[in-house]
Amino acid sequence: MWKRWIICLAMHVILVPVVACEAMDAERPAVQGQAQAVPYETKVIADHLDVPWAIDIASDGRIFFTERPGRVRVIQEGKLRSEPLISFPAPFISEGEGGLLGLALDPQFTVNHYLYVYHTYVEGDQVYNRVLRLREENNRAAIDKVLLDKIPGSGIHNGGRVKIGPDQLMYITTGDARVPQLAQDRSSLAGKILRIRLDGTIPADNPFPGSPVYSWGHRNPQGIAWNPVNGLLYSSEHGQSAHDEINRIQSGANYGWPAIQGDQQKEGMTPPILHSAETTWAPSGMSFITKGPWVNQLLVANLRGMQLQKITLDADRVKEIAVLWQGEYGRLRDVFEAKDGTLYILTNNRDGRGTPIEEDDRIIQLIPKQP
Repeated sequence: MWKRWIICLAMHVILVPVVACEAMDAERPAVQGQAQAVPYETKVIADHLDVPWAIDIASDGRIFFTERPGRVRVIQEGKLRSEPLISFPAPFISEGEGGLLGLALDPQFTVNHYLYVYHTYVEGDQVYNRVLRLREENNRAAIDKVLLDKIPGSGIHNGGRVKIGPDQLMYITTGDARVPQLAQDRSSLAGKILRIRLDGTIPADNPFPGSPVYSWGHRNPQGIAWNPVNGLLYSSEHGQSAHDEINRIQSGANYGWPAIQGDQQKEGMTPPILHSAETTWAPSGMSFITKGPWVNQLLVANLRGMQLQKITLDADRVKEIAVLWQGEYGRLRDVFEAKDGTLYILTNNRDGRGTPIEEDDRIIQLIPKQP
């Protein structure tokens, strides 16, 4: 049996201690004792944004990001372009937690100019989500192909993260669309992590033949990332009334929602490696860091927690947790590492649940300090 932790946080500013309330099957993780200087210089590179949700960076240096009301935008040579790459008309909708969410650039973007987005739409009286392939040319884009549609949607619990894995396949997180039992229905695309080829077809080695379902039993997963050391996949997930989770994702595994959460167990269901107990993090985008002062650390953006978590893992054992910038920037939606080791954080204080300041929302750049 692999290790699990319930963590209750004493949260303040930078690297403030976390307290392990209960540990099972292993010794407690190390606790950070004192605040330490962050080894990055911070700089706001875009402000007055409208709920930026996901970000990716092309090899030519252009920064692409989504705004939930329906725009893909571009930062080029340090300046935010006034015209969006694309704006989505009806049947696209942006209501509640729905809208234009995930974004990923094709690994061969410089050649084929493909990028992928996840968005909410209406068909008749039903709300759905879908994954589109766009094609960009001269900072404008058009819809090239619908890769996957009829993903159940709602005003809440839409999931929405899109990432290209080390296997060059696309992974997509979907929420339970406010119908918890759909997460336990393998014929439904709701409450799942999905896996497809970049042309929308189903990989032959998916766990359920002919199905895009890769893992199931999820409530509202909003982040996925691969550990660069061992290639293992992890996800972040919103729990019900706290009990937010970090899961190690395995092909075909059932993560239990709504039958179990937090420290509960049930045969055939996989519990989280870390959860928030009675504290609410609302974890969203996440990234493993591959270079620089935080190499091999897992960073997780928190919305309700208004913080960045830095987690040190040893296989599936949580060794250390630190809390960064708690309350300083408000709600954080995504964290992304560029190829040069620069980090980017997206705030979401204009998402209807935050307290925005005049400059919100913002993209904050973290540049590694020289030793």
